[in-house]
Amino acid sequence: MTATKDTTTYEFRTARPEDAEAIVALDGSFTTSTVFEVAVTDGGFALREVPVDPPLVKVFPDEFGDDDDDDDDAGEGGAEGDSRTFVAVGADGALAGYAAVFYSPWNRRLTIEDIEVAPDHRGRGLGRALIGHAAGFARERGAGHIWLEVTNVNAPAIHAYRRMGFAFCGLDTSLYQGTVSEGEHALYMSMPCPCP
Repeated sequence: MTATKDTTTYEFRTARPEDAEAIVALDGSFTTSTVFEVAVTDGGFALREVPVDPPLVKVFPDEFGDDDDDDDDAGEGGAEGDSRTFVAVGADGALAGYAAVFYSPWNRRLTIEDIEVAPDHRGRGLGRALIGHAAGFARERGAGHIWLEVTNVNAPAIHAYRRMGFAFCGLDTSLYQGTVSEGEHALYMSMPCPCP
């Protein structure tokens, strides 16, 4: 058991098969009063944080991100790489958050494939703690960097990632075309590993 910054106690561990249903059911929605506006330029791109009124409420559909085969036995990877899912479980036994990661040996990249914290558990350092477990896994594998993708409208996550040491490293203006997130842009962020 580990206490987060507000002294709430959580158990952090590798996901087990019985966690799968709770992981899929976790509410990853968020509300934000600002978004990052993306301007593509000849030399790259620029970001500008702008207010939105009324605040934007983003709810991900159940099938969002379900297009890959998640039959990796809750964290045991295959020969091409190594995946792991870390979970945070509250004192009541309920899932409070998780981080699913994948290590690619060819470029020594640990990708944060998904990270979510249940709304009632946000603001307690749980996301930072989950990233810490991912960073430990990255160090064990010899990763050179940790990488993630985030939508430009998720300003709360972007701010949190920047506080943790992530920096912008790329943009994809077409990733969400044809999805419920059409019109949003994928921002890529990374941080070196060994991590601070």
